[in-house]
Amino acid sequence: MTIRGVQAGALDRVAVLVLGLGNVLLSDDGLGPVTLARIERDYQLPSQVRLVEGGTLGLMLLDELAQAAHVILVDAVATGAPPGTLVRLDGDAVRDAVRDRLSVHQVGVADLLDAARLIGRYPDSVVLLGLAPGSIGFGIERTNAVQEALGTLVSAVVQEVASLGYELVAHAHADAADRPIHALVRHFEL
Repeated sequence: MTIRGVQAGALDRVAVLVLGLGNVLLSDDGLGPVTLARIERDYQLPSQVRLVEGGTLGLMLLDELAQAAHVILVDAVATGAPPGTLVRLDGDAVRDAVRDRLSVHQVGVADLLDAARLIGRYPDSVVLLGLAPGSIGFGIERTNAVQEALGTLVSAVVQEVASLGYELVAHAHADAADRPIHALVRHFEL
């Protein structure tokens, strides 16, 4: 799990958790981590906003979720809409979607939300933002439709964070172009 926007050891209650979900080895399913990398590259994060690349960790993300007042899940969402279509769900619709419309890690996300509710640490709000995938087969490249819509998803996440009262300030264009996107490498402890 990669945590961005917070210093090591500073895992106190956070106002907004943006949780990028998905497997970068399954084409469009890697949308969540890629979106977070783009946000990190292009925006300055306020201290109250934390980006976490959760991959397919499921219940291992419970501590992160339980410490957040507001959660924005970012993932590929199979809705039957054309690939690249922006999806925004909130409230009970998120619970239904994580059971029915996410990809191979959907059970883990449903369990994560259920566990947070069970321990009495469910966030004040949970929003699911994503794009309809074109493919979730093996591959590290996103389909053209999803790649072309990635900027729309990034903007939607930035707007969602702003609606919660926290502004992500864009880096100057020249600076952002020179800033590399972090490698999508996760370290797991067994």
